Amino acid sequence: MPSSSRLAALPVVFAVVAAGVLAGVLVGVLAGGTEALAAGQAPAAAAYAPAPFQSSRILVEARGRARGEGPDVVLIPGLASTSAVWARAAAGLEDRYRVHLVTVRGFGDTAAGANAEGLVGAPTAAEIRRYIEEQGLQRPALIGHSMGGQVALRVAADAGDRVGRVMVVDASPFFPSLISPGSTAADVEPLARLAYQALMLLGDQALRTQATSMGLELGGAADSLFDGLGWQGGDRRVLAQGLYEVMTTDLRARLPLIAAPVTVVYGWSPDDRNPRSQVDELFRAGYRSLPRPATFERIEGAEHMVMIDQPRSFQQAVERFLR
Repeated sequence: MPSSSRLAALPVVFAVVAAGVLAGVLVGVLAGGTEALAAGQAPAAAAYAPAPFQSSRILVEARGRARGEGPDVVLIPGLASTSAVWARAAAGLEDRYRVHLVTVRGFGDTAAGANAEGLVGAPTAAEIRRYIEEQGLQRPALIGHSMGGQVALRVAADAGDRVGRVMVVDASPFFPSLISPGSTAADVEPLARLAYQALMLLGDQALRTQATSMGLELGGAADSLFDGLGWQGGDRRVLAQGLYEVMTTDLRARLPLIAAPVTVVYGWSPDDRNPRSQVDELFRAGYRSLPRPATFERIEGAEHMVMIDQPRSFQQAVERFLR
């Protein structure tokens, strides 16, 4: 069982390191007018094109090659992020691929829709599966960051051979194992509930103060991150529920159901004073139960937002993944 001191820091650790809540601030996504993502590209041939996709859970924008003329790639952002975090990655693929950019309703400035109640992660995965089926995507590649990585794993476990391959970006099937390998969902659930309540009840300044005090053992990392964040990542209830699920969801038992090859990309540091220097074996242990061994790619100099911290190295990893 993890020590009480390390467990005490978990709400902040997962809010910052595992959940990806900085993404919107780093790319200006929170001021971006993301409702425009609901407008898909006009079908090239109405005779065979499926109807525009409508969902109360997600928004999807398709870019790049015309429908059916290029391999499909589905990009899924993490907690408090919209599809804007993939802007650079998508631009590098659009000349050869049909790119499908997902935004979870309630993140950024999108209305919460059906995500205002109940679970977020599992229904999001179900809607992405429905999108794949209704739009006729042929064994698409899925790329998911953080919470979006967990969503991608859910889709792959449930969709069988309808998914071609999966990349998870700084995501674990059970995030607490990256902090304390012996922890269980039961260990973390009381803290996840407190994190949920904090997001629902505390003001932004109080949350930043709490983050600073709890993050001392991280060497002040949480303080600097929260100073720039301000918790403006979307609908408060959707954020709180998403964070709760990120902290308590354990998908390790479902990994054997994934037929598609999996690539795990994560930030790494050679500095042994940085917690990132210790994550290699933690990520490998998390994906041990996959039917085929995962491919692991660490990207030096990146933190949680790998595609923004080291965009060129990340794009190279994506190109290798899609070959």
